[in-house]
Amino acid sequence: MNPYVVIGAGPMGLCTVRRLVEKGINVLGLEAHSDVGGLWDIDSTTSTMYQSAHLISSKRMTEFDDFPMSDDVATYPRHDELKHYFQSYATHFDLYRHFQFNCYVESVEPFNGQWKVSYRQNDAQHQVIAAGVLLANGTLHHPNIIDFPGHFEGEQMHSAQYKSADIFADKRVLIVGCGNSGCDIAVDAVHRAKHVDMVVRRGYYFLPKFIAGTPTDTLGGKIRLPNWLKQRVDGTLVRLISGKPSRFGLPDPDYKMYESHPVVNSLFLHHIGHGDITVRPNIERLTENGAYFSDGNQGEYDLILQATGYKLHYPFIDKQHLNWVGDAPQLYLNIFNPLHPNLYVMGMVEAAGLGWQGRDEQAKLVANVIRLQLNQDQAANRFLDKVKLKAGQRMDGGMRYLPLERMAYYVHKAEYLAALSREMQQLAQGA
Repeated sequence: MNPYVVIGAGPMGLCTVRRLVEKGINVLGLEAHSDVGGLWDIDSTTSTMYQSAHLISSKRMTEFDDFPMSDDVATYPRHDELKHYFQSYATHFDLYRHFQFNCYVESVEPFNGQWKVSYRQNDAQHQVIAAGVLLANGTLHHPNIIDFPGHFEGEQMHSAQYKSADIFADKRVLIVGCGNSGCDIAVDAVHRAKHVDMVVRRGYYFLPKFIAGTPTDTLGGKIRLPNWLKQRVDGTLVRLISGKPSRFGLPDPDYKMYESHPVVNSLFLHHIGHGDITVRPNIERLTENGAYFSDGNQGEYDLILQATGYKLHYPFIDKQHLNWVGDAPQLYLNIFNPLHPNLYVMGMVEAAGLGWQGRDEQAKLVANVIRLQLNQDQAANRFLDKVKLKAGQRMDGGMRYLPLERMAYYVHKAEYLAALSREMQQLAQGA
């Protein structure tokens, strides 16, 4: 049998290969870098990691359940600790032998009901006919770059290119974007730059990483509150702990808690409160020496860094094969394709607290579905009928997520995990 090809050896690719192997499925993993780790290996040419990067969720809320991080790993591990974690995971589950490295996938095309995967390895071209393809190449690689009016003569870059605060030495810096990376980088910059301004275009909820010495994402009672009540309670607690953003010169969010991804950073508001970071509104246009802003003010800069996020990007396959509509593929459970029963998108999911275990639950379900398909079990056909019927349905738990590109594949953790579990049970029962 031709192999199932998994593209990517980050956390999603690793657990996907593991779960396929456990089901006795012939699998080939293709990774562009020379080792596993994906985004978290800063040495990879496809990594957008930077030297100061740490997890924004705590290790116990992020790790694989059956492969916990050691006690001597920090509560919010740095990127190099996570690189080692994934290397250890691959070794422990004997995954290296299923991967080929330094393989850049260039195209994935339909071929007689299967897929022709073309890739380049060490300047040699290769092709493999795959029984199925699982895309696990990540969602944080292709920068979303804004083309502002005007022209700036100084240095411009995206956070995808950022590695070290050395680039800020003695420069006037403007950072565009107030997400988690933007706030991390602004905190880096204040220690090296002449001054730091930040363009903040909308409101955010700001959370510290610890409350009373406990990781913030581990707090909460044992009784799960209704979503509307949790939004109200947690939103009130955030305002009590961090204060209203407008007290720091930032816009207040005009949406409820959890309707967009919060910023988790213990130092950002601290530096704004100390005058180390100046908040600016949206850029009206660039000038040779800086920028004009929407409030009529202007600033002069040596470096403008866009921390404006990333776009979903699967450059090796035509979007039509992914049932792509608007900002994202329209799939069932963000995984299963109504057009191609042997093409899967792995890890195209974001949710507060989902962690890598949530991705592993994806991998378990996909492995079960493929095994049933190979066994020509009628349960697989019934599942495919469900995929065609429900592709594109949002698992939002009733949340009104902001209409942002990065939120197009956001899900509500509890509802999503319950759906994965339900499908696993029904497949086991032959439903």
